Formats: sequence, C-alpha cells, structure tokens
Amino acid sequence: MEDDLREILSSISRISNEGRAAREDDGSHGPTRTHSLDCAKLAELYDIAWSPTQKSDKSTPRFGQNCFDRASIVADAWDQLNQSVVYFKGEPVGTMAAVDSSSDALNYDQVFVRDFVPSALAYLMNDEPDIVKNFLLRTVQLQSKVKSVDCFTLGKGVMPASFKVLQDPVRKCDTLIADFGEAAIGRVAPVDSGFWWIILLRAYTKSTGDYSLAHMPECQRGMKLILSLCLSEGFDTFPTLLCADGCCMIDRRMGVYGYPIEIQALFFMALRCALQLLRDEGDGKEFIMMIEKRLPALTYHMRSYFWLDFQQLNNIYRFKTEEYSHTALNKFNVIPESIPEWVLDFMPMKGGYFIGNVGPALMDFRWFVLGNCVAILSSLATQSQAMAIMDLIEERWEDLVGEMPLKISYPALESHEWRIITGCDPKNTRWSYHNGGSWPVLLSWLTAACIKTGRPQIARRALELAEQRLSKDSWPEYYDGKDGRYIGKQSRKLQTWTAAGYLVAKMLLEDPSHVGIISLEEDKKIKPSTLARASTLPAKFRG
Repeated sequence: MEDDLREILSSISRISNEGRAAREDDGSHGPTRTHSLDCAKLAELYDIAWSPTQKSDKSTPRFGQNCFDRASIVADAWDQLNQSVVYFKGEPVGTMAAVDSSSDALNYDQVFVRDFVPSALAYLMNDEPDIVKNFLLRTVQLQSKVKSVDCFTLGKGVMPASFKVLQDPVRKCDTLIADFGEAAIGRVAPVDSGFWWIILLRAYTKSTGDYSLAHMPECQRGMKLILSLCLSEGFDTFPTLLCADGCCMIDRRMGVYGYPIEIQALFFMALRCALQLLRDEGDGKEFIMMIEKRLPALTYHMRSYFWLDFQQLNNIYRFKTEEYSHTALNKFNVIPESIPEWVLDFMPMKGGYFIGNVGPALMDFRWFVLGNCVAILSSLATQSQAMAIMDLIEERWEDLVGEMPLKISYPALESHEWRIITGCDPKNTRWSYHNGGSWPVLLSWLTAACIKTGRPQIARRALELAEQRLSKDSWPEYYDGKDGRYIGKQSRKLQTWTAAGYLVAKMLLEDPSHVGIISLEEDKKIKPSTLARASTLPAKFRG
C-alpha cells in the first residue's frame, strides 16, 4: 500500500511540474486546455491517494465521468472568469460581478471590491498577478476622493464598494466611476471593502514576494486611512467594530447591525495583515503600536464572548441577570429565555462556532460561515476552536451544506421574525439569498479553512457536490431551499465569483501550499490577557 501511495504522489508531482513547464515554454499567461486536463488528472490522483473509500479501477463509470467532467468544468470556469475581465486604458483592472445578458445589468456590470477577491486569488494562484496589482492601485486612487451621500460627507479613507469603467469612444478616454454606497440598496457604505483591500494587498505580496507595491506611498497611505477609521476611539467600550446593517457581504437588512462576526473577523485579519505591510517609519510606527495594542483586546473579546460550544451554551442557559460590578459573569445582561429553541437542538456535544453578534442584551446565535472561516484563516480562532468549527460542519452537514455548498447563514428567519428583522424583504425570504441561501463562492473560504486545519476531506466532499451542478446550471449566484436544491429565484447566472470560488477551491486542493497567501499563523506575541486601549491617532489623521 505504501509503495502504491508513493507512486501516486510521484505522479502528482510529475504532472504538476510538466503542466507548469508547458505553460512557461508556451509563454501563455492564462489557463490552457492542457492545464485543465492536468487539473483533472491531479484531482483524480488526489482522490485515489487520500480517500479511503475511493476505488482505483479505471473501468468504473465514476472514474471516467469524473475525469471528463472535472476537465470540462475547470475549463468552463476559467472561460467564465476571463470573459468577465474589465479593462481601463488597455489594462485589466478587475472582473465584473456577472456577465448574464439575460437580465438587466443594474450594478452587476461593475467591479466590486468584495467580489473581486476570489477572482484575484485565482489569478494569483495561476501566476497572473498583473490584474491584481492594477486593481489594488486603481481602488486606492479612488479611495482618496471626497464622497458624500445626500450632502453628508463620508469618513476619509472609505474604500468604494465598486467601480465602473465608462468608455468614451469619441474622446477615446476611459473614466472610473466609483460607488461608495450612494447608489447602493439601503444607502449603506461598505465597511468590509477596506479590510478586503488590505487582505488582498498582503495576498499579492505573499504570492509574488514583491513588497514594492505595498511600500508605495499610495498604498501605505491607503492602509493608514483605513486604519484611522476603524482604530479611532469614541464612546464604544468594546474593542470590536460597531457597524450598520448591510455593511458587508450580507448587504441588506438582516439584523446584523452592531458587531457582526463577519466584520470582526475581517477587522482582525486586516489588522494582522497591515502589521506585516506597514513600514516602521514616521507615523507608520504609531499605527503599528495602535494595532499591537488593539489586537490583544480584540482577541480576548472574540474568543471569550463570541465563542459558543455545548459547555458555554449550558453556562448561558444558567445565567443570572441584573449583575453589577466587574465580577459579573453575564457581562452583557443576556436573558437566558432569549436563547432560541433551535440552537439547543442544533449544538452538538462535539463542536462549536463563533456566533453572529454580541452586544448589550444581545446574542445572535445564528451561524455565519464567512466569519467563521475567516476566523480560522486569520488565527482569531485558537487551534481547538478551529477544529471545533470543522467538527460542527461535519456534525451538521445536512443543515450547513446540504446539496449545494454552502449556507451563508443558519437558520433562516421566518414568519413574524422575518417581517420584523428584514422589513418584509421579498428577496430575503426564508432559505433564499442572504436568509439561509446557499452561495457556492463560500466554498473557496471553506476549502482554505479545511486545509489549514488539516481536514481537506471536508472540502473535497463539498467540492464534489458543487461539481455535479455548477457548470450545468451556468454558475448561479446562489441557490434556494433548505437543502440548496434550487437555483435562486432572483439569482444571476454566469456569476463571476461563483466560477472564481470554484477555481480557488480546486487549486487549493491541488496545491495546498497556496493557502499561505490567505492564511496567517498564530502570533505568539498577541497575549489576549493584556487588555489595553488603542492609542490616540496621529494628528494628521484626526478629524
């Protein structure tokens, strides 16, 4: 058996090296048909090598079908991704959200900061960093512009949610038009765009080994402006970041206002990425000191108050209320009767997760997959917490994964709760869109988290589910239904980040070393027991 495994691993290495050499000799920058076939061979060999139930008999229908399907799906995904590329002055600067011509464009023809991240990771993993570099430079240039919504000026340093390239064929010039939330549904400025930008800047640097981009004055100033917004002191007594509803991937009213897990995890990861990228000179030293003071408090707060497992749930179930003084156990005065019945049945004996929100008299027990995956990748989660999240996914597979990976949130809001919390939002009906809908793009973040925790079999199982339908269904934006069986009622097809997310997951499983560009190991210098307030902002960034 050991000899067979050694031979398989040798074949994996040989195919990977041959594919890479062929692309270099050919001088091509994009994926080739040969590359797609290599991916299929690699995937099949990995299945044989690591799956204890996988049979190596090539005459079985499963082997022949997977070999063909995987090659065609990978090729189709690259085709969709490359068709979505947007150019500014002859250079690629991003990918539009969707290329579905069967529906009105609305803002799906724009380049979204959040949506471009999976595309960027796919291009970085495929040794095509130029489009990522151009994107980072163009968006940071847009950041410096003063924007206002209904005569009210936004905070200096807000990153745009998206931008569009307007081409004037008469004057033969291109113009970038950014949206900072003034055209968005609900008119909410994106909090996560700045964090995604810093995370992507670090991914580019890690992938290419080129620090010159991050050290450019424009990028250094861009990071400092973002940090000045989120590290400023105010009335808040928590180290977490106070946010409005609709400020992240869940960009409609879904009751995530306050301290949503997605924003806190991205905030933590962006702070750690900035710590690696900021130059230790001038006011850069002051920002580094501010980050180093904020991280321990944020780490302690999240690991202590946002974490939920069976033991902690039992503690909350027995909480006393109206406790006063520093010795109070129920620090947020959460009423035990507010614990929803579903979570008592949902919580397994083995497993745990970071809940959706914590604030005064508030514990949102809902599961949000992106925040938990980012918590693992950023090492906000301890090793034991990261493994517990993986355990939960396995224990509650039918609820959180179903037939199409992956539930963005669980459970869905229904009936009176849906009417009150969403404002009767017809797009966020139960088990649809952000209200428990299934989003294939989230497969990329799950896969990265699985690889980091040494549980790739979970991601491989989810990927096999996705491969059965994604290409045949024309890469939908999301799926509806409690099991994720139906293409979303208002789902766009040919959704770019659906194809990109699939490619990222595929490449991560083929070459797990790629996870390093979006993963951070635990920093032993961060001591959660050390609680300290962030220092005052440098004078040039105040007000």
